Amino acid sequence: MVILITGITSGFGRAMARKLAHDGHIVYGTHRNDSDRIPGVTYVKADVQDAESLKVAVGRVMELEGRIDTLISNAGMGIGGPLEFTSTDDAQRQMDVNFMGMVRLLNLVIPIMRNQRKGHIICISSIGGLMGLPYQGMYSASKFAIEGYCESLRLELRRFNVNVTVINPGDFSTGFTSQRGKVCCPEALAAYPGYSRSMQSIEHDENTGLKPDLLARRISRIILKKHPRNRYIIATPIQKASVLLKRILPSRWFDRILGSYYRL
Repeated sequence: MVILITGITSGFGRAMARKLAHDGHIVYGTHRNDSDRIPGVTYVKADVQDAESLKVAVGRVMELEGRIDTLISNAGMGIGGPLEFTSTDDAQRQMDVNFMGMVRLLNLVIPIMRNQRKGHIICISSIGGLMGLPYQGMYSASKFAIEGYCESLRLELRRFNVNVTVINPGDFSTGFTSQRGKVCCPEALAAYPGYSRSMQSIEHDENTGLKPDLLARRISRIILKKHPRNRYIIATPIQKASVLLKRILPSRWFDRILGSYYRL
């Protein structure tokens, strides 16, 4: 199976590439910056914010392999802070990387899979794509956009035998926490005293979270399924329960629970 993964230098990307290459798949990974190479993985330089670089990367895979069986859209970044104090430049970058980066890539890969009459698109969303997380509002917004896009795309591609799966990870211990951009101006800290407490709670959960290898093992099984589910929530039991509670509880009740959890 020929697999293309974006964001291969991230914690998730490296774990997935390592596992899938070990399983015997032909794995290509896009990267912006040089890093230690994973044996058995072919690296192609590309930036999801640069449509031309993505076109070259996808063209390279097609030149060498003639097909793409599975695409894993994994590239992403995060910005934390009160929405009021999140600049429009930061908001635009958040959406451009997490959402538009995925769109740019899929605009290149969808025609390939449609012509193949076969393929599997896997988009990495988040628990934050199923509920608005305090002080991660722009991140949640970018993941909500992925959810809506994939829901529509799944219906459009059904007749072409192309599956679309969304993965919703919970808190994982990766490099994402240390790389998150944060609003740090004194005005934001003064206006929202719960911001610092909430970010401490968020970062603690991430740093003590699940290991990326768990997600990689799940992905290795999902790509082999003939009829994969539309969604897989890969998270701790309490985080999976939170998704269920949001579905069944009145919104005001759930807001209180979420606010208490994040120490607002």
